[in-house]
Amino acid sequence: MYYRVTTKAGGYDACFTAEQYNKVKSSPNVLSVEPLLERNRTTASSKDIFPFTEDSSWTRDFFGPLWIPKKGVTVDLTAQNLPLYERIISVYEHGDLAAAMEEGKYTFKQDYYFMMGDNRHNSLDSRYWGFVPEDHVVGRPALVWLSTDSEKKFPNNIRWNRFFKFL
Repeated sequence: MYYRVTTKAGGYDACFTAEQYNKVKSSPNVLSVEPLLERNRTTASSKDIFPFTEDSSWTRDFFGPLWIPKKGVTVDLTAQNLPLYERIISVYEHGDLAAAMEEGKYTFKQDYYFMMGDNRHNSLDSRYWGFVPEDHVVGRPALVWLSTDSEKKFPNNIRWNRFFKFL
């Protein structure tokens, strides 16, 4: 998790494990350690959050709730959920958005995915570009190259049972 650390000499932002957080917080020159979470859309990065509407309160830290479209499922279209699905209907599935809105519902033609990066504040993922249609997924994972446990120190943090594991 990301934290804002305030010290007697100033401050900085950092990502800590639970163990590191406790060490930093107990340091004599540290005044406070607070979670660094975006709670409203005031930062530039939050204004680029899917579904790109002015009235959305979602941020990169507080995102959702979100239902991910599945092939064959029909959803009722409302003014509130249209920004989530309009790109799917008009661009990915080449549907008639006006007709779908008039009917008030839409049935999805393929599965969609929500891709989440593993470096929360430095990942451009589905929080920024929305759903990924199944026909846009290229390839498949073949190997876990390295897996580590962020709560442990090197070399004990390597998950040897997952190291070079074929999928």
